[in-house]
Amino acid sequence: MRYPEIEPYDSGLLDVGDGHQVYWETCGNPGGKPVAVLHGGPGTGCGEGMRRFFDPDKYRIVLLDQRGCGRSTPHAGDTVAALKANTAGHLIADLELLRETLGINRWQLFGGSWGCVLGLAYAERHPERVTEIVMMGLATDRRIEIGQLTGGLGELFPEAYARFREGVPENERTGDLSAAYYRLLTNPDPAVHEPAAQGWCAWESAMLPGVPPSPKFEAPRFRPGFARLVTHYFSQGCFLEDGGILRDAGKLAGIPVVLVQGILDLGNLVGTPWLLERAIPDADLILVGGAGHTTAVPSMENALISATDKFATRA
Repeated sequence: MRYPEIEPYDSGLLDVGDGHQVYWETCGNPGGKPVAVLHGGPGTGCGEGMRRFFDPDKYRIVLLDQRGCGRSTPHAGDTVAALKANTAGHLIADLELLRETLGINRWQLFGGSWGCVLGLAYAERHPERVTEIVMMGLATDRRIEIGQLTGGLGELFPEAYARFREGVPENERTGDLSAAYYRLLTNPDPAVHEPAAQGWCAWESAMLPGVPPSPKFEAPRFRPGFARLVTHYFSQGCFLEDGGILRDAGKLAGIPVVLVQGILDLGNLVGTPWLLERAIPDADLILVGGAGHTTAVPSMENALISATDKFATRA
């Protein structure tokens, strides 16, 4: 069970350059163990529920909305200008700037899905700044994983996938669908980009069987912003080298890593959890029965909180 609801004791907008301002907030104990919470998507933004995976008496909980989403500006739901200077390299640099701005020497990393990709990439670039890593909805920068989400799962959800493909012109349906959708989503005409946003979000929902569609997908600002950011990153291989995270995982030696994965997570079909467990020197893989690619299952929540509780007093 998650910890009780909590409000930030401090927040602000960090000027990270390139016309971007990144929203951040801190909750819990100002003198507690620092942890950076990395949301998924790209483009979902941090929700209030993410504050509740940590003992507020022991943790200094830092949340941020990555470039282009949430309370950061500019917002991709308002303008395609939010996609400029918006790459994995920029997001990693933003994390470092926020850490320095808040006067944090080292922090724990917590996140899932795209947050897992970003967190592992950051940790491999700055291992001296990371105390522990706790991740779920496991993902890396491999092109096969992006291909799974934009095409490979079509055989499991043929009806939904057919609708997804029909959302782009016929001559683009056998190519990179993320690139095809990105072209439509960045068209200034709402008659073009709005149906594309609806189509992309419908496919995102279809890939989570048994999970109600996110109510955020009904929000007219969130929907195009999320779809634009996801396709912006997917069409560019997440702006990371294919397989680089697994290749460089040895750089995480000495950092305790807990990997929590739902057995029903469709990312398992390309072996990501097991590859990460074998590549990261000090990784512990916890498989959770009855859970998929979501934290909205008590067994998943409990596994994650057990990990953060274990690390709460670790120096």
